[in-house]
Amino acid sequence: MHGSDVSGETLSRQLGISRVAVWKQVRELRKQGYDVAASAKGYRLESTPDALLPGEFPGWESLVHHVDTVDSTMRLARALAREGAENGTLVIAERQTAGRGRLDRSWVSPAGGIYMTLVTRPAVAPALAPRISLMASVAVAGAIESLYGLPARVKWPNDVLISDRKVCGILAEMEGECDAVHYVNVGVGLNANAVVGEIQTGAVSLAELLGAPVDRKRLVRAVVEGILARLSLLGDASTLDEWRRRAVTLGREVSIAGGREPIVGTALDIDSTGALLVRQADGSVSQVVAGDCMHRDS
Repeated sequence: MHGSDVSGETLSRQLGISRVAVWKQVRELRKQGYDVAASAKGYRLESTPDALLPGEFPGWESLVHHVDTVDSTMRLARALAREGAENGTLVIAERQTAGRGRLDRSWVSPAGGIYMTLVTRPAVAPALAPRISLMASVAVAGAIESLYGLPARVKWPNDVLISDRKVCGILAEMEGECDAVHYVNVGVGLNANAVVGEIQTGAVSLAELLGAPVDRKRLVRAVVEGILARLSLLGDASTLDEWRRRAVTLGREVSIAGGREPIVGTALDIDSTGALLVRQADGSVSQVVAGDCMHRDS
């Protein structure tokens, strides 16, 4: 129907419903933000709303769970994963009222952003599961650079930056046993079209950088496809090498909070699990598994 006129009679016949039912469905689409023109020739779809509805993702509609407002997409995805949701199941919200980031921090979720959690079921040992956060940040950075030409970089452990301003945060949640991963849910909070520069210090949205809104549906698809394509490579060293090439943390002076005492020193590298290796003033090298990383030379 997009761009061409389709008669109500044709829609009625193809859908197996009455002409009145067709009209009711058109009215419902208009309520959802679809611009459907009506004329003597029939109906014509002029434009679609900036909404991440399942129907906007042809080919994997059945895997997309869309809600307008939710406390946290991670919570919904956790319930679905425990019920057996398949690899690639996606929970998307237009807004979150209690979005969470690392260290249980709140994540501001104004309209226009991308707030989603992807259910993944990687066939890897639990020890390698932490790599997923690094891999997801690379997938986001790659999608942004490919679609918009912006120089997206990654900050340990799971942020995506553009010109040292945060555009995306990632949170991974694993459930499993000592010898098996049941699922790893990857939460992505991406500043797409929301205005965040005024409410989040050090943050920026793609729309603010580009001076125009982005196609959120296209961006979601690129990010999800990027993550899923990399799942089979988690056990390969190329995953870590790709992260290193995009990293802005390595070689810099950092301070990492989260333990009893901050760890301060030079970020040397990441190890095979994705932990950050930091050389401190006394020459010792600490393996940092998690924490809040600050670049001291910013």
